[in-house]
Amino acid sequence: MADANMGCEANGNFKEAVCLDAGRVFDSCCDRDCLEDLRVYFSEAGQAVISEAVSIKIRSAEAVYTLIDVEPVNLNRGCFSCDITFFFLITLDAYTTGSSCPTEVRGISLYNKKAVLFGGEGNVRTFSSDNPTESCPDICGRRPTNAPRCVVQAVDPIALSSRLGQTTTILDNVALIPDCITEYIGGAVVTDLPEGSPAVYVTLGLFTIVQLIRSVQVLVPVYDYCIPEKQCDCNVAEPCDVFRKIQFPTEDFFPTGNGTCC
Repeated sequence: MADANMGCEANGNFKEAVCLDAGRVFDSCCDRDCLEDLRVYFSEAGQAVISEAVSIKIRSAEAVYTLIDVEPVNLNRGCFSCDITFFFLITLDAYTTGSSCPTEVRGISLYNKKAVLFGGEGNVRTFSSDNPTESCPDICGRRPTNAPRCVVQAVDPIALSSRLGQTTTILDNVALIPDCITEYIGGAVVTDLPEGSPAVYVTLGLFTIVQLIRSVQVLVPVYDYCIPEKQCDCNVAEPCDVFRKIQFPTEDFFPTGNGTCC
């Protein structure tokens, strides 16, 4: 530590070396998944519309929530299995007999993904005042572990296709859908449909990045505090002044001819 401080003073570029608690990414992976024929679950009102629909068209898909569980791999020390359940909000246009205008319907789809990554070995259990429930396992039913933290990044899935079909007896862990997700579709998911009832299946394209992160202490040089140099501007410019600063959209008038179609 003394040598490091002497080097800092000799260079004269920064003031001191400080210890920071930061999250280190031990391992990560990226993936491209084509999710075929995911069943869409609706509320009672939404299912009533789907039951009368003769055709559907998917409008959008949005990743709204994930459930993540991290467990150690018994036969490989330092490796962890990340079980990830995605919840997608699906917006559809349903066309019924005798109506030329579609009816917007929202539903929920689920997808489970697993990734095995290296997360290092640690024998400490972390307790923090920021998470008081984790420090009281008797109340919340969870005990703190030394597993790393799993972080999942995902862009909204690409809606590839949708179709009408029939229900099956497989419900794809519908009981896992939290109440905060069912609020998006206006009520609880209908699960007691008889086999063969009208159902919707969608195909989505999903890009994800999964990371295993541990908190580590690192020594970093400090140059100075970050003091903002930009002043807050509360003045509202005139609309015409803003318009004059916009660059002329030449490409909109003269589109380029370069490009290929796959």
